[in-house]
Amino acid sequence: MSAIAVPRPKSKIKLTCLLLTGLFQGGLAFAAGSTFELGEVRVTGDAPGGEDQVASVITQEEIRKFNRENVGDAVNLLSGVNLSTNMRNEKMVYLRGYDPRQAPLFIDGLPVYVPYDGYVDFSRFTTADLAAIQVAKGFSSIMYGPNTLGGAINLVSRKPTKAVEGDVRIGVTSSNETLASVNLGSRQGMWYVQGGASYDKSGAFPLSSDFTPTATENGGSRENSYRKDNKVSFKLGLLPNATDEYVVSYYKQEGVKGQPPQTDVAPTSAKYWQWPFWDKESIAISTKTNLGETEVLKFKWYLDKYGNGLNTYSNSTYSVLSPNAVSGVSTYDDRTHGNIIELDSTRFENHEIKLTAQYKVDSHIARDGNKAMTESFHDTEVYWGGEDNIRLAPSLLLSLGWAATEMRPEYVYKTGTNFSLPGRKSKGNAQAGLFYDLAADARLYATVAEKSRLPTLKDRYSAKWGAYLENPGLRPETAVNYEVGYQGTPWRNTHAEAALFYNDIKDKIQTVYLAGNTTCTTNNCQMQNVGKVHVTGVELGLSTSITSWLDVGSNFTYTKMENISNPTTKLTDIPAKKLTLNATARPHEKVDVVAFIDADSGRWSSNTVKTGGFTTLNLKTVYRPMTGISTEVGVTNLTDRNYALSDGFPSPGRMWFANASYSF
Repeated sequence: MSAIAVPRPKSKIKLTCLLLTGLFQGGLAFAAGSTFELGEVRVTGDAPGGEDQVASVITQEEIRKFNRENVGDAVNLLSGVNLSTNMRNEKMVYLRGYDPRQAPLFIDGLPVYVPYDGYVDFSRFTTADLAAIQVAKGFSSIMYGPNTLGGAINLVSRKPTKAVEGDVRIGVTSSNETLASVNLGSRQGMWYVQGGASYDKSGAFPLSSDFTPTATENGGSRENSYRKDNKVSFKLGLLPNATDEYVVSYYKQEGVKGQPPQTDVAPTSAKYWQWPFWDKESIAISTKTNLGETEVLKFKWYLDKYGNGLNTYSNSTYSVLSPNAVSGVSTYDDRTHGNIIELDSTRFENHEIKLTAQYKVDSHIARDGNKAMTESFHDTEVYWGGEDNIRLAPSLLLSLGWAATEMRPEYVYKTGTNFSLPGRKSKGNAQAGLFYDLAADARLYATVAEKSRLPTLKDRYSAKWGAYLENPGLRPETAVNYEVGYQGTPWRNTHAEAALFYNDIKDKIQTVYLAGNTTCTTNNCQMQNVGKVHVTGVELGLSTSITSWLDVGSNFTYTKMENISNPTTKLTDIPAKKLTLNATARPHEKVDVVAFIDADSGRWSSNTVKTGGFTTLNLKTVYRPMTGISTEVGVTNLTDRNYALSDGFPSPGRMWFANASYSF
């Protein structure tokens, strides 16, 4: 049987690119505009350096310096962050052991996830149009909304500050990869416009020369590892006065990818999958209106659509669907829409009060190869909360927060299953933080945050290829996150941070073997609230200028994860130790030499398999022949180390790259 192509929805990217090009013809510029303030989420705005209380910020300068082309690689620059790959070979980000469902992704403060399972593939989100990335671990603002059990990752877009600004960039790699991006912005008095487009296409990445061929991977170029990602973004803002702002934003991503087969299984057990489309489209309205001298009203409305198509094949020829056209092809049509209202008040002396009410609807529809609907689930979530940041003394701040969320199942349908509509689930949370400023640029802090995560549609309803029984009655996961730490500038041209954290997780949703089974085959496993996990860790970071021509930086993370409820079952994907080192030398005013070392200890991929530790080295040279023009050449994984973030999914070997950019 020949493969059936899953049709991609009609593309809007080419039309949008033409519109952007026409809009800015006559005067283009490259400049990284300032951050989009309405897209930032902060506990308060008066922390040292203007950052959030205990969040980390990755700037566009750091993204470019270390060539972090996607969000997963970018946030991996930080301590407390680990990368892994799941069984779909998607890039997963973990914050202090919390996965993307528990520490979710946001764009300009709006939630971004696949409504069905709560995950996102962080390698699909490019960084070309970002101004910064905020990462809050453990203690995070109540304003983010529900499900921030372990923190949040917020992508902050650009906002132009000049009449004309922008950037153009192009690059190639030795894996037949081509990258290109353009970002254009204009500030014109009472309005501004910002647009961007990016393109990333790769044939197949090379494996290390030390990789040992297996039955599903013969080495050389990684099997079925092709990919292509296109993205456009557009923002139009109105500034009627010095305080108010009204913005319409639009994002569109289109992706195509192959899924490399797992290398450590027999060919009959490997997954031969291809994704003919992996698309996301979003539109949002954000407003900020001052209500007198002490109150500010903010409002956001958003619609986020996600669609993907999956072809599953019988073998590595990728020509015969498995086992027939109906089950071998599936498409998802998921979407989220919602509203966020926030009121900020400084009416009371020494108090900054924030209140929020949020409403969102998640829907998931699945279809087979004949386009017949096989699943349809719909949930409504209502969330409300508040923060009070109390200035106890000029150098002492107390932050108190409380929130509650309620999940209301609205509709449940699955072919061959008679579900009764489950009842509502609700959970309240509270948090507190104490912040003491040693100086204008140094802070000590202690925080405790009770957080929760509501079960996803997949947690409750998925049969997982017939191996699981559904459990619509799952309760929320809960955790209490404790942290003490320091952030600041101990001496000139230096930034240092240190944190000690402890996470007490309860009601963790985990697999339970039914009726004494030890494997998941047919209806003998179920997701249940049985997990109790303790996570303890230390994070250290230091960056400094040793001389006028040499900057160095480093961070270290130690993480200890304990499965209290079932000590014999391993907690996977998190290395106990992670160390990064970087150095930037400027031997000439027009030349930079940048080195980056990443070292991880081994990690468990399953209850019986542990991957080895690894160290990789990236090196590049940058040359700026004139103002606004930059060229660079470099190599990733210079020593051609054979390593894997998850067993059976080896990472790329040595790759060369070259980039050029223009800014004015």
